[in-house]
Amino acid sequence: MNIAKRSAVKENVAAGVTRRDFLKSSTALVIGISLGGELLAQNPEAPQANPLSAWVRISKDNSVTLVLAKSEMGQGVTTSLPMILADELEVPWENVKVVQAETDPQIYDHGTGGSGSVASSYMPLRQAGAAAREMLITAAAQMWNTDRERCHAKDGKVFHGARTRHFTYGELVETATKLPIPDLKKVTLKNSNTFGLIGKPLPRRDIPAKVNGSAVFGIDVRVPGMLRAVIARSPHYGGTVKSFDAAKAKAVPGVVQVVEVSAEKKAHTKNGVAVVAETTWAAMKGREALQIEWAGADAEDTTSALNNRLVAACASTGKPLRTQGDAEAAIAGAPHKIEAEYRLPFLAHACMEPMNCTADVKADRAEIWAPTQSPDWIMMAVAQATGIPAKQVVVHTTLMGGGFGRRYHVDFGVEAAMLSKAIGKPVQVVWTREDDIAHDFYRQASCHKMSAALDTAGKPVAWQHHIASTSIREFWGGKAEGQEVGCASEMPYAIPNVSVAYAPAKTGVPRMWWRSVESSFNGFVLESFIDEIAAAMKRDPVELRLELLAGDRALPNVMWPDAAKLETPRLRAVLQEAATRAGWGKPLPKGRARGVAAVYSFDTYVAHVAEVSVEKGNVRVHRVTTVVDCGRVVNPDGAKAQLESAVIYGLSAALYGEITVKNGAVEQTNFDDYPMVRIAEAPEIEVYFLLSTKDPTGVGEPGVPPLAPAVTNAIFALTGKRVRSLPIRL
Repeated sequence: MNIAKRSAVKENVAAGVTRRDFLKSSTALVIGISLGGELLAQNPEAPQANPLSAWVRISKDNSVTLVLAKSEMGQGVTTSLPMILADELEVPWENVKVVQAETDPQIYDHGTGGSGSVASSYMPLRQAGAAAREMLITAAAQMWNTDRERCHAKDGKVFHGARTRHFTYGELVETATKLPIPDLKKVTLKNSNTFGLIGKPLPRRDIPAKVNGSAVFGIDVRVPGMLRAVIARSPHYGGTVKSFDAAKAKAVPGVVQVVEVSAEKKAHTKNGVAVVAETTWAAMKGREALQIEWAGADAEDTTSALNNRLVAACASTGKPLRTQGDAEAAIAGAPHKIEAEYRLPFLAHACMEPMNCTADVKADRAEIWAPTQSPDWIMMAVAQATGIPAKQVVVHTTLMGGGFGRRYHVDFGVEAAMLSKAIGKPVQVVWTREDDIAHDFYRQASCHKMSAALDTAGKPVAWQHHIASTSIREFWGGKAEGQEVGCASEMPYAIPNVSVAYAPAKTGVPRMWWRSVESSFNGFVLESFIDEIAAAMKRDPVELRLELLAGDRALPNVMWPDAAKLETPRLRAVLQEAATRAGWGKPLPKGRARGVAAVYSFDTYVAHVAEVSVEKGNVRVHRVTTVVDCGRVVNPDGAKAQLESAVIYGLSAALYGEITVKNGAVEQTNFDDYPMVRIAEAPEIEVYFLLSTKDPTGVGEPGVPPLAPAVTNAIFALTGKRVRSLPIRL
């Protein structure tokens, strides 16, 4: 057990205060937290052995500051995480503020994704709050010369006896800093029955600034002397600039310079030509005037050729990931077989705020302002691309208009840094919507060969799932060993013979994590095919699922044995509750039907029931009923918004999402050919949380996988047409 020492961190690199100076001069009680679950020692004379994820500072003015290395991209972490701390620390909500940590991998554990912020922070923040609270109580007892058992904390104060006298936390800080931090394993946490904030809906703290326009997103950054730039990138993967004529571009008023930019291989940036101007509009008009001849079109890299490779990979044996019984033999000898092939396309992230970054690169240092999920990755990538030591690269994390995994990549940061270095001035590189969609790093395309068998009694006895996809791991230089199967390997239904296998398919199209990653397509296939089995058995889809989820089983994660186990009673509970809330089995208006799907992903259980109509081939989703078991819900208002967002995001992909490739270039460019669900199309969304005392799990991503199959299963119930490829086309 590591013992934490009174410690602090530089909150603002630009202020010129070093961590050591801050540690030595601080009169506040400051505790460093590892979201891995330890309060760690911080010796000002020694290097930090393990990067911490957050720091809690209690000052003499009674303010509490949470210095946080998590990025706010609309998911509400700047509200939910301080809620946890404030509740356990026993301080008024208005006393707590959040400061975005400066990027320093030696001090902080950066990275925001995988629906993991609340899940990984919950217990460490509680422990840090409890440790600080107990230290303050001990300090008060010493100052009163009384037993600490007669003291208690409430509302940022420590009271003696029946609240006859008290000290504020600020009055206790100096004494508390002389005390050792309690043993993490022995610190007393609050009884959850006494929570005052956790579990209560609170308005998000970032909303007022976003409404009044004072919030600073990446695209809002302004630096003295800053120029603006847009880049004409090669439309072809691996393409190059054969020649270009900048004369007309330079003639555009406001254009300052035209610079050819080279591809940075490790950052996967593209060759292109940058137009630098006094305003973004001038840069855009200058780019329109450029005359560029590109080389590198690949006539073989097309959507049709890729589909052929996916089908071939899917037909191969692949790498076995789950083998239970003998599915192949059971299917071969079964009296009734069910077979289906599913296909899903590449998808763009389509964040509302397109990629952008501001950089000021000098000979010996660089300063970056980036809307990023991985500021430490950008720091290292910029250092590598510019030759500047990583310690001399400062990355400021701004607010961002959506991330969905796209902003984990570093390309937009490296582009800005390289261009700033080339022109010798600070520059803001802005991507247009066309840039953002045509030069994204896409959700994998996939193909699935499904087989099942029913015995003579009509019961399912075998399940076989062959998966082929364009591996993310392979694109980034790793081996496609099958870790990218998401929820497919944890198929939860009680079928005696199960086989799941994976094979990669080659493509030059860049890939990256997309909201819910592999579970986004494997969840669709899993919950569509179990519906097909129900139809073949002439069984109600909800009843069959509940029957196959009966019993108290826990399925281990095949690929990550140390991960949480799928508990089938919890999946059964969300399914049952969703069916009840949606009125499953009750009459609907003529021309409507319901579909259901339930998926476990990111340690969370989600069920959707979709109410759908179809008119002249056009699908309309009228209502989505969502039930979630994500453990204890910290901020129900924020969690509900996340699930509503997942429904809209998943519905956009189901109805419209498709990226196609021709001659090694993406064909889609904007919302006219890559549409999103609009307000008039949005269904009524009802979100319900099952009460739980388990620690929180994620909500940002798990709402996506069950959405598409709930909709397509409703289409089948209404029309008898089975949808096996997305986007939906009837």
